[in-house]
Amino acid sequence: MEDASVTSNNVTKAEPVEPSETVPSKSVDDRLIDELVGRAQAEGLQLTGEGGLLQQLTKRLLESALEGEITDHLGYDKHDPAGKNGRNSRNGTRAKTVLTDVGPVKITVPRDREGSFEPKIVKKRQKRLSGVDEMVI
Repeated sequence: MEDASVTSNNVTKAEPVEPSETVPSKSVDDRLIDELVGRAQAEGLQLTGEGGLLQQLTKRLLESALEGEITDHLGYDKHDPAGKNGRNSRNGTRAKTVLTDVGPVKITVPRDREGSFEPKIVKKRQKRLSGVDEMVI
């Protein structure tokens, strides 16, 4: 069996990588928003109202934040083997409708087996949620 040790003879020196055009984060956000609005308009999707782009963005934002909260609570990511046969683990979701500035939004809230998960962004038994449009935009 050959020795696979690293020596100066078989390692190439990395060439410096020139950074591509520097784009301020605000420009990236504007381009992303323009793309979303453009695609919504091209597909005939309304920006506001029932099933509109703002409702869909609000739903995704809230559900993503809730997933992050339960991950922090349990201490492991979704589908991580660390959660198998452990003390506490994910236990599905429950449906909930919250009233927001953009209208009613149906979300799924994750649960844990012990029932000790207390969401912060959308608290248990909370029905009204204001200021979400600022979070989305």
